[in-house]
Amino acid sequence: MIRQFLQTAYILVYVVLVTIVMATVVIIVAFFSRNGKAPHLVARAWARSILFVSGIRVHVNGLENLNVGGSCILMPNHQSNFDIPVLLGCLPVQFRWLAKAELFKIPIFGRGMRGCGYISIDRSNRKSAFQSLAEAATKIRNGVSVLIFPEGTRSRDGKILPFKKGGFVLSVDAGVPIVPIVIYNTGSIMPKGRLRIRTRPVRMDILAPIPTAGYTRKTKDDLMELVRRTICNVYEENVQE
Repeated sequence: MIRQFLQTAYILVYVVLVTIVMATVVIIVAFFSRNGKAPHLVARAWARSILFVSGIRVHVNGLENLNVGGSCILMPNHQSNFDIPVLLGCLPVQFRWLAKAELFKIPIFGRGMRGCGYISIDRSNRKSAFQSLAEAATKIRNGVSVLIFPEGTRSRDGKILPFKKGGFVLSVDAGVPIVPIVIYNTGSIMPKGRLRIRTRPVRMDILAPIPTAGYTRKTKDDLMELVRRTICNVYEENVQE
C-alpha cells in the first residue's frame, strides 16, 4: 500500500513538473512554427517521457492502417487520462486533438495545447461547438489529421459509452476516412475519478480505415453506428481472450 502510494506520488509530481516545462517549450516553439508540427513533436516527447517514468509499455498493432494517403480522423475509445500519453507517444503521425474546452483552461497546459494547434470544443454551447468543428474541418482539408474521442468522456468500467455526433458531422463535412483505434488496459492504470496509478501493459489496435464517401449529415447516424460497432466488436472480442 505504501509502495503504491509513493509510486503514484512520484509519477504525479513528475507529470506536473514535466508538463510545466514542456508546455512552456511548446509556447516558445509555437512562435516559430506556423504549421504546429514542431510543437506536436515536443508534445510527443512529453508523452513518451511520462510512459517511461510510469513504466508503461505499449504494444501497437496495425500501424499500416495509418497510411490513408492523406489526412484522416482518428477515433479511439477512452478509458483513462493515460490514453492521452499513449496516443501522443505511440501514434507516429502528425495530428491535432479536438478536446473539451475545460482542458484549455488549465494554466500553462492550456496555453501549450493552443500552441500545438489543438482545437477546443465547448459542447454546452452549440454555436461555439459548430465553429470548432468548422475549424477542425479546415485543418483536415489542409492535410492535417484530427483526433477525437467519440465517447466524449472516459468510461468508468471500460465499457464503450454511446458516441457523440459531433465527430461524425466533422467526418462527413471533411470527406476523409475514419481510423478507429481500440485501447486496452489504461482504465486499470488510472481509473476515472481516482489518483491511483498502477503500472500495467497497454495494447493499442489501429483498425482499417472506414470510408466516409457517400455519407451525409442526414445519414451520419449510420456512420456513427458502423464505427461504434467496429470498435465494440474488436474490443469485446479481445477483452474476453
